[in-house]
Amino acid sequence: MANWFECKVTYEKMVDNGTPKRTSEGYLVQGDTYTEIEERLTKELTPFTSLGELIINTIKRIKLAELFLSDHPEDDRFYRCKVNFISLDEAKGIEKRTAAAMIVQSDSLPNALNRLEKEMSTTLSPYEIASITETIIMDAWPIDFSKPNE
Repeated sequence: MANWFECKVTYEKMVDNGTPKRTSEGYLVQGDTYTEIEERLTKELTPFTSLGELIINTIKRIKLAELFLSDHPEDDRFYRCKVNFISLDEAKGIEKRTAAAMIVQSDSLPNALNRLEKEMSTTLSPYEIASITETIIMDAWPIDFSKPNE
């Protein structure tokens, strides 16, 4: 099973007024190795870096319980959600909370909350949404299992 990696890159791009601007962006990439992730980042971002070099600042593996991507073009933001699953420890008689990290693609914070609640409505475990924060992630690239080389 492939892991998710949160990556930060820096490159120069042309802004609306025609001047080059150095920009840092975050991406989520699914893969098995750091080498594979670096190769995919380079392949995906090279068309946008005609002004200079592409610098991959960080590649770090993250634990994600779920990733809810959207097909809607207006959903251009990614929100990191912390969801606590609640279980009862019968031996001690207390509630136990187990945190899970999820990412939701949406156009706004209220819509991200609605989408998360909709996706979580089918779960049988009781849960609570502890936090939702906007990330700097620009895009997410899952592995395309229909292609033989990936």
